[in-house]
Amino acid sequence: MPETTPSRPWIETPLLESKSLSKLNGCRVFQKLENLQPSKSFKTRGIGNLIVQSIKADPSRTPHFYISSGGNAGLACVTASSTLGYKSTVVVPQLIKPFMVTKLETAGAEVIQHGATWFECDQYLRNELLDKDPNGVYIPPFDHPEIWQGASSMVEEWERQLAVIDGVAPLQGQKNGQSEERIAADAVVCSVGGGGLFCGIMKGLESKQNKTKVVTVETIGCDSLYQSVEKGELVTLPGITSIATSLGATRVAPQALQYTTENKDTVKSLTVTDKQAVEALLKFASEENMIVEPACGATLAPAYEGRLKEIIPDLKEDSRVILVVCGGSVVNLELLDEWRRTYGS
Repeated sequence: MPETTPSRPWIETPLLESKSLSKLNGCRVFQKLENLQPSKSFKTRGIGNLIVQSIKADPSRTPHFYISSGGNAGLACVTASSTLGYKSTVVVPQLIKPFMVTKLETAGAEVIQHGATWFECDQYLRNELLDKDPNGVYIPPFDHPEIWQGASSMVEEWERQLAVIDGVAPLQGQKNGQSEERIAADAVVCSVGGGGLFCGIMKGLESKQNKTKVVTVETIGCDSLYQSVEKGELVTLPGITSIATSLGATRVAPQALQYTTENKDTVKSLTVTDKQAVEALLKFASEENMIVEPACGATLAPAYEGRLKEIIPDLKEDSRVILVVCGGSVVNLELLDEWRRTYGS
């Protein structure tokens, strides 16, 4: 039976200091391991929060959650809804890889394959499924305030973790009545697709007095935010030409561009190539024994190339930089080997 008071369907993820990346970049580099979320990506936070708030908004009904995504957003939706005891339907393109269909079904979703593009999936979901289900709840992949609110939870989380790592705060379970201590990061690096993660981080930093720098990274061919910043207005890409399909939003959320333009002193947008992203994720796999998508490799690339001080010139030896290891479920060993053969050095 569904829970009457839904719990939080995401977890607190580890924050680990990377000695090798710290030495390479001349500052303290930390990895926020969002790849360890139940759905294997940060989207568990944002989409999970939207689902929780939808349940709380009308406790008398039993919602059925619908999403059009064969990737991380779809898996986050079904993982959160199944965890809380509710049904979900995921509409995916016909060309989705079979292993992702299996993942979605195993997690508890009803999977419907329709059309060749996300747009066709979404239109089918809205017109043929959602309109006929009075208990249906539409879940967008990134552009919703509750999604940003959920993603923002990682900011206070890593600030508490930094305090524990530096010995300012006691370990969990050893507070002894002490007030909660936090340490702000000097900089955060994250990837951008539709902008849900970035908007969440900015929302989490809004109430802070610190001047945490935020660096957004996209692969060329999925760079809707970067091109929008360059042009000074929202740009819609004609298509996606990068292998980082998890970043494949042809148009970024308007709020993402607004955050960037309103915070020019603290936010910087940049791009990397598919090759740079793949080389970074291969190094991460070798050093950390974890595999992630090229979307996550984009975040890791500047650090593995030792360019953090070049990108953020005021970093010092004791500066704390967070890399949001956003993870990704659309990856397996076969794909990793294919990327290695195509793009690896």
